[in-house]
Amino acid sequence: MGAQAAVDRADHRRHRGAAARGHGVTTPKGERRRTAIVAAAARLALDDGPAAVTHRRVADAASVPLAATTYYFSSRDDLLAEAGARIVSGWALTAERVVADLGPGLADDLIRALLPRRVGNVRGHYEHLVAAGRIPALARAYRDGRRRLEDAVGQILAAHGSSLDPGLVIAVVDGAVVSALSEDRPVKAEVRQMLELALG
Repeated sequence: MGAQAAVDRADHRRHRGAAARGHGVTTPKGERRRTAIVAAAARLALDDGPAAVTHRRVADAASVPLAATTYYFSSRDDLLAEAGARIVSGWALTAERVVADLGPGLADDLIRALLPRRVGNVRGHYEHLVAAGRIPALARAYRDGRRRLEDAVGQILAAHGSSLDPGLVIAVVDGAVVSALSEDRPVKAEVRQMLELALG
């Protein structure tokens, strides 16, 4: 609940800015409805892929009228951009929680920070990332949010006395996952092996 609440608070701050720009979020009820729409869009993007994020499907998932989604988001790209910002905020928050609760092993902490908690979600997570690159609005949201994730990974590395570049570490993890998935090998074992080689 703590992680979800933090993501919702970040959404709330973005939504207040949207209200100032005339996006119709002027009341607490309006902010709650908009947050529910964005959360539903994010779940659809992660569970079924970015192509599933349409105004109609998001309205159904959020239990709001279709007119509400088009009121707050005039275009699908706007909706995807907000969903992407929420998703990457959740990823960064996971890594930041590891910073606050470091374990004795660097590789273990990086795995906790960068891989989905449930092994069964790993394939869907990476399939989603690849698909996101074909959606400019989603790709921009991920690119813009990556700095926060890299900052958290950098703090984990520094706390363990490593000077490795966080972007390099993320690339090692991503490469190890794709390799393991494509060859039907255990993901966490492959990631751990590649991290230990990189970390020396």
